[in-house]
Amino acid sequence: MSDHDHKHNHQDSGYSHDASTLSGKKIFWVTLLNATITITEIIGGILSGSLALLSDAIHNLSDTVAIALSYFANKISSKPKDAKKTYGYKRAEVLSAFVNSTVLLAISIWLIFEAIKRFQSPETINGTLMIIVAFIGLIANFISVFLLEKDSHENLNIKSSYLHLLSDTVSSIGVLAGGVAIKLWGITWIDPLVTVLISLYILKETWNVIKTTTDILMQSSATLDYEAIKNDIEDIERVINIHHVHSWMSNEKTIYFEAHIDIEDMKLSEAEKIYDKIEHLLIEHYGISHITLQAEVNKCSDKNIFNI
Repeated sequence: MSDHDHKHNHQDSGYSHDASTLSGKKIFWVTLLNATITITEIIGGILSGSLALLSDAIHNLSDTVAIALSYFANKISSKPKDAKKTYGYKRAEVLSAFVNSTVLLAISIWLIFEAIKRFQSPETINGTLMIIVAFIGLIANFISVFLLEKDSHENLNIKSSYLHLLSDTVSSIGVLAGGVAIKLWGITWIDPLVTVLISLYILKETWNVIKTTTDILMQSSATLDYEAIKNDIEDIERVINIHHVHSWMSNEKTIYFEAHIDIEDMKLSEAEKIYDKIEHLLIEHYGISHITLQAEVNKCSDKNIFNI
């Protein structure tokens, strides 16, 4: 944009400082709780000779690290803008969500292969100890999932941690059911079956997070109705054309929008009134947070909405 750009900085949507702090506290306690589950399953797996519990412990260990990463990313993202990071630190959470989900994707694929092996060669497990340890893990995971469930709908970073814990919770149910089946009926194929079903579900959910975070990191255009935006702006009196539109997101909540606006020749004070109308339209009807407009009087030869 030129030095004559008109810029409007609308307050960031998304979490307030208090909300971010609250989420950070939740993630911190969930991290400690998940670390406790990991230690319990490692001890239980060694004492019972259960490969299933040890594998689940490895899964929980990776989740503990991932959730800790989410906690620190949450802290970093709440830092105010500065001269070096004029867009702020919001993408710390996007990076964390991408790493978390990619790791979980890899773990889920690994669990499917492990489940296939267990179908072929069932492992001998101490059913009683397996039930006890799985029950402890189930209760702890239920608490963790409950703590993060609400925030997971509003924040990609927390959603990735939530998905980690959700997979652990259902895994604990599967391990618990497997322990009961082994204890009562000697059935060993339930555990790998549940593992495959869980992994397929998690693969679907994590893929959605990976796709969204990749789009944000690659500065893909925000999902907006650009044709409707073009029509609405060009319906404003004395606006001739909107072109060279660019949009991107700093996180899943904050949309940036810039464009060239071809208007009739007029005083700057009159153009300001048109800016105000356009900004109000984009903020109120399209949820755009930051708007940069460049006024022109038949300057650009290319009048396409996107300059590709």
